[in-house]
Amino acid sequence: MLWLKEHGIICVANSVLNADELDETVAHLLVAARNDGYAECSHHVVNALKIDRDTSRSATHGVDTEAALAAAKTQFNTLQLPVMDLVTVALQSEDLVTQPREVFPDRNDDDDDDDDDDLA
Repeated sequence: MLWLKEHGIICVANSVLNADELDETVAHLLVAARNDGYAECSHHVVNALKIDRDTSRSATHGVDTEAALAAAKTQFNTLQLPVMDLVTVALQSEDLVTQPREVFPDRNDDDDDDDDDDLA
């Protein structure tokens, strides 16, 4: 259990936080949120100042930013990380150390062989 406390939990967290799928989805969500906010703000400024502003050169011109943001939110909320399938299998194992150790090998695995005695 010492390996799990000192290495396993960190390995799982790093694997989730460093997942490329998460990075891509969050980046997409941020861009969609920024574009939707820009479009909404631009609309409010035009209405408040009662001006006719040409937005044809805007990055959000002709884009349904609200729908794009809704789609990005849905993508984020339904995100499936492959590493989580491995974690789920490892946690359902009888041995809570051996299975995660196989999924997340530790660089200093030789140093921790003594820690298996902690399970008894």
